[in-house]
Amino acid sequence: MTGKRIGAVTFLVRDYDEAIAWFRDALDFRLVEDTALGGGKRWVLVAPGEGTTPLLLAEASTDEQRARIGDQTGGRVGFFLHTADFARDHARMTAAGVNFRKTPRHEAYGTVAVFEDLYGNLWDLIEPKVP
Repeated sequence: MTGKRIGAVTFLVRDYDEAIAWFRDALDFRLVEDTALGGGKRWVLVAPGEGTTPLLLAEASTDEQRARIGDQTGGRVGFFLHTADFARDHARMTAAGVNFRKTPRHEAYGTVAVFEDLYGNLWDLIEPKVP
């Protein structure tokens, strides 16, 4: 590997299996790894596709961590899911019960809509405009 890249991003969850199911069923993510670490901890990685930066699903274990589930970015959109087919993914996600907070709109950078995950964190679904 040359250069640097982000290897994973921690994402606090209430329950490993609940989060795996939601990312798989609602967002069509794949389970990259699920390794037991002992003491109830697991190394769980999910990603939207091959070669993409995965989310490390981290089950909250303290009151401080539990308080941040669903508000990992202070109410701002904190996650950006790019797609090559906005209409397809928006329709599939809507059918899977994903709550879109705003209707799709066209911006200079592409087509976008804000949705929330199973805990209330905000995401953008974006089909970037091709230059």
